[in-house]
Amino acid sequence: MTTSHLTILTGASRGMGQAMARQLLSRDRVLLCLSRQISDELQAEAERLGAPLTQWSQDLADTHGARERLANWLAGLDPKSLASATLINNAGVIPAIAPLGDCPPEGLSTALRVGLEAPMQLTAAFLAATRAWARAGWGGPRKVLNISSGLGRNAMASQAPYCAAKAGLDHFTRCCALEEAPQPNGAKLVSLAPGVIDTDMQVQLRAGEASAFPDRQRFVDLREKGMLSTPEDAARRVLAWLGRADFGQNPVADVRDA
Repeated sequence: MTTSHLTILTGASRGMGQAMARQLLSRDRVLLCLSRQISDELQAEAERLGAPLTQWSQDLADTHGARERLANWLAGLDPKSLASATLINNAGVIPAIAPLGDCPPEGLSTALRVGLEAPMQLTAAFLAATRAWARAGWGGPRKVLNISSGLGRNAMASQAPYCAAKAGLDHFTRCCALEEAPQPNGAKLVSLAPGVIDTDMQVQLRAGEASAFPDRQRFVDLREKGMLSTPEDAARRVLAWLGRADFGQNPVADVRDA
C-alpha cells in the first residue's frame, strides 16, 4: 500500500531549509536531508512525531560524490511503498562580497558547485532513478523544486557567483522541464524565488563593505523597514507550491505569483 511520500531536501541545517525540514516531518513522509551538519534537534523532533528521517552530513561541493550517494540510496528503495517523490534543491552559499576580480578562487568555485552543479547532479540522479520506477509501472508524481532567488533574475554588483548560480538554476530547470514534458509520467519542475528572508545570508549582505558592495544599503533598509519574511513563513509559502495543481506549468516562478 503506497502511503509514504518521499522528500529529499538539501541545505536543511539552517534558515529556511531548517524550517522546511521541520514542517515536512510527518509519519507518512520519508524525509532525507543533505546538509553540512546533522541536526540533533531535528532528529529529536522526528522521534517525537514518529516521523521517518534520514540525515546525511554531505559536502555538496563534492558534487560527484553527492550524486553517486543519492543514486545508490534511491536504487535501494522500493517504489511500491511510495506515493510520490520530491527533490528540493535549497542549498546555496554566498562567497566573498566583492567584485569578481577580488573574489577568492576557491570561494567562487564553491558557490558555483553548491549553488548550481550540485542541484544539477542531484536532479540528474533523482530523475534517472524515478524514471526507472515509472517505466516499471510506478505512477506516483515526480517533482523537483529548485530554490532560486531574485538575484538570479536581476544583476547585482559584487554578487556575480551567486547571481550566476541562481540564473543557471532557473535555466536548467526550463531545460529539464522540456525534456520531461513528453515522457510518460514526466517529472514536474519549478525554480522558485522565495522572496527576501531573515537568514544568515541577509546578515552577510548587510555586513558587506559599502565601498565594494553598492547595494548594501538596500539590504539594511529591508531589515529596518520590516520587509523580511521569517524562515518559517517563507518555508510555508514555498512548500505550499508543491501542492498546487498547476505545479510545473511555469518552470520559473516567484512565490508571490498567483
